[in-house]
Amino acid sequence: MNSSAPVKSVSARIAEELSVGENQVAAAVQLLDEGSTVPFIARYRKEVTGSLDDAQLRTLEERLGYLRELDDRRAAVLASIEEQGKLTPELRAALLAAETKARVEDIYLPYKVKRRTKAQIARENGLQPLAERLLDDPTLVPEELAGEFLGENVADAAAALEGARHILVERASEDAELVGTVREKFWADSTLRTGVREGADPQKAQKFRDYFEFSEPLESMPSHRVLAVLRGEKEEVLSLQFDGGEDADYEAMVASTLGISNQGRPADKWLGTVARWAWRTKLMVSATVDARTRLRQRAEDDAVHVFATNLKDLLLAAPAGTRPTLGLDPGFRNGVKTAVVDGTGKVLDTLIIYPHQPQNQWDKSKALLAALIARHDVELVAIGNGTASRETDALTTELLGEIKKAGAKVPAKAVVSEAGASIYSASEYASQELPDMDVSLRGAVSIARRLQDPLAELVKIDPKSIGVGQYQHDVSQASLAKSLDAVVEDAVNAVGVDLNTASAPLLARVSGVTENLAAAIVAHRDGAGAFRSRKSLLDVPRLGPKAFEQCAGFLRIRGGDDPLDASGVHPEAYPVVRKILDRSGLALAELIGNGPALAKLRPADIAAELADERFGVPTVTDILAELEKPGRDPRPAFATATFAAGVEKVSDLKPGMVLEGVVTNVAAFGAFVDVGVHQDGLVHVSAMSDRYVSDPHEVVKSGQVVKVKVVDVDVERQRIGLSLRLNDDAAPKERGPRGGGAQRGHGQRGGGPRGDARGAQPGGQRGQGQNRGQGQRGGQNRSARGGGQAAPSGSMADALRKAGFGK
Repeated sequence: MNSSAPVKSVSARIAEELSVGENQVAAAVQLLDEGSTVPFIARYRKEVTGSLDDAQLRTLEERLGYLRELDDRRAAVLASIEEQGKLTPELRAALLAAETKARVEDIYLPYKVKRRTKAQIARENGLQPLAERLLDDPTLVPEELAGEFLGENVADAAAALEGARHILVERASEDAELVGTVREKFWADSTLRTGVREGADPQKAQKFRDYFEFSEPLESMPSHRVLAVLRGEKEEVLSLQFDGGEDADYEAMVASTLGISNQGRPADKWLGTVARWAWRTKLMVSATVDARTRLRQRAEDDAVHVFATNLKDLLLAAPAGTRPTLGLDPGFRNGVKTAVVDGTGKVLDTLIIYPHQPQNQWDKSKALLAALIARHDVELVAIGNGTASRETDALTTELLGEIKKAGAKVPAKAVVSEAGASIYSASEYASQELPDMDVSLRGAVSIARRLQDPLAELVKIDPKSIGVGQYQHDVSQASLAKSLDAVVEDAVNAVGVDLNTASAPLLARVSGVTENLAAAIVAHRDGAGAFRSRKSLLDVPRLGPKAFEQCAGFLRIRGGDDPLDASGVHPEAYPVVRKILDRSGLALAELIGNGPALAKLRPADIAAELADERFGVPTVTDILAELEKPGRDPRPAFATATFAAGVEKVSDLKPGMVLEGVVTNVAAFGAFVDVGVHQDGLVHVSAMSDRYVSDPHEVVKSGQVVKVKVVDVDVERQRIGLSLRLNDDAAPKERGPRGGGAQRGHGQRGGGPRGDARGAQPGGQRGQGQNRGQGQRGGQNRSARGGGQAAPSGSMADALRKAGFGK
């Protein structure tokens, strides 16, 4: 490379990586630097960026940060070497050509200011010439030549040769080309071997028994296994060894770099020990550290991607709608916390019932719930999926059946993930939102609201606490938070937000709206009343033109002064709509939702007539789509799963059963499905389809209702093997340890304190199974009510009549 050749611009490098035009990248970079958000650029600046989508823009944003950091570090290294007076044209060219931070650091290694090394001490003692002469002329006898370099700090020939060896070892370990080549070879050839540590805690060790004698090549090792063995090492159960292959191969690479060859000359043997020492004491150590770092980073990146994808699916899950909802937060001794909210999420009623052990107030609890349902015309019942979930589900099912017999309208019932509900209950925002409510009851409110609108409720919780991640506590929390925040931002802006009903946490996720600005919007709304138009947003203190530009298109005002304010059309494009109305000859009210009339309009013709570079074919096409379905919600229609009666714990499962369940988590190796037994089952990626599946997200999403076949049950280890291929054969025999692969048990579900409190299992699936499975409704519980018989029909009929059902 020409030493004066400039480094490619950041835009040029990103354009190559994304396979898009440099002008597209440059335009996007400028918009980001000016403070525009990814959702705004993706939705409203398509003409400027050539229609880069949000995924491309997120990658661009990430790479922009990395490459700018790389350029800053490159400049600092160049300045440092130049200050030392050691910057040659060749060295400058090498640094300018470096494409990664690691490469820059490799080149900088010999020039980096470091603590006093053994090689430096040897050079200070005048041993550099000894090392050079032996390397240049291996016909010299090392011991004889070393005698010429004795002195006050060099007692004998052995000490002199040791110092010379340190000098040559350091030279090899700081050779950028050698370090890079060794690193890549070690990564490509290495196998990770694990074993159980002597003296490991037997109880802890049991969770990692799949890895007591395990090995797998680094390049093909999936992220869940990497994170599992790293956790095992952290818990002092497993020992890890990186085996890069034959030492002789690496020693030969060192020898080649230093110009060493064994030809039987007097110094060749000594020079051979130099190559061996360079590999074993320096390069092998650095290569192992690099491989470990790279392996962890790749696994963390995969885990963060899985968490982000699952979170997106959960946030964009089907909303049940604005209907009165009863939320049940199940529990045994402390009761089932109950809350009723209206269609807007406002709390109407709360109470605690005690249907389960030890109180066993089954019939009283049903009567109390019946009264709530009748009093508030409840249309939905949301049941948290934690401890006592199935028992509470059985209670609700029994009650709804009796309501149906009474001839009344029966509410729809759904089991809802309660991950993070306790985090919300104890949060500062919950205390502001529900100041006079006991903390224990706030969880029931959250459960009810997240059935109505998962997105609006889940944004109130730290995304990391929602618990749809794979080894989420073992990855970089900063990277995880950054990725999840981006997912939440994209999801909120994809759906849009009702300006007059949204909470401050929801508004704070809208493009261009900060937490302080969200609070100001809510305060203005509370003081001045509902917003009648988007323009009135400019009356909010500290909400200036830039913030308005970024957020206005994502905020909806239903029933306001301008019907367009309820759509995704940005106010800056309202003049375009006026042109469309002129062309169609219809009034706005006549055109909105009029598919046939809109279909006659050609975006290219309208764009040409506008002659405004801001509003080209992409934007006009989006506007026409919005006019056809204003404020359309991209989320799917609401559906619920029905758990099989009599299947309440793992031991109730039998191979061959076909059950309905809900996907709770999707990992790189498969998907976890809740079939109502307090422990999620695993559909391995190989059992998802008759075709090859490279990514389980291609087949299922978190929150999806699916039918699965039970193919394997391990009661002792609380593991359930499921298949989406309903024609698969079942395997009735119990499975033993799964050797190296152990693909079933990794990808915990618990998120935050609520999930952890139930015992997240590093080698297991959900981390909640055993606690959720205790206290099954049966035995003691039913005997207290008369041997499992239903309550006398007369008494329950009376209770229902008192509650307002039937006649």
